[in-house]
Amino acid sequence: TAPLSGRVIPMEEIPDQVFSQGILGEGVGIEPTGNVVVAPADATVCSVMEDSRHACGLALADGTELLIHIGIDTVDMNGDGFTLFVHEGDKVKAGDKLITFSPDKIAAAGHPKTTVFVVTEPSGHEQMTFNTGIDVKHGETVSAVLE
Repeated sequence: TAPLSGRVIPMEEIPDQVFSQGILGEGVGIEPTGNVVVAPADATVCSVMEDSRHACGLALADGTELLIHIGIDTVDMNGDGFTLFVHEGDKVKAGDKLITFSPDKIAAAGHPKTTVFVVTEPSGHEQMTFNTGIDVKHGETVSAVLE
């Protein structure tokens, strides 16, 4: 399910070359209408940016790894406007709160609010379908299907 409420855009429209070119994996961007990031599936937190609190990596039971990265270049904000609710090694269920953030602080810092949702390790999933051009609600709307 969607990790964040907002409008889903194709990967190519993410305003960052590393993400838009798929260097870190296939996925989508979400233009947020909310400020709560939740676990899109049951997973283990495999990485978290403790200092900047702007990104979180999740590992699914089958080895698939996901990255949720809030905003573009928001690491520069040093955690200002972000609250982290998980730590590396935590087990989470779909819908559990991972991070909250202030869209206003991101905008005030001059950064795009686009949140990146990518599959960094497909772990054998040969077919990945991402729903774009739709409005999603965190924890409810299906945003990706991995086969």
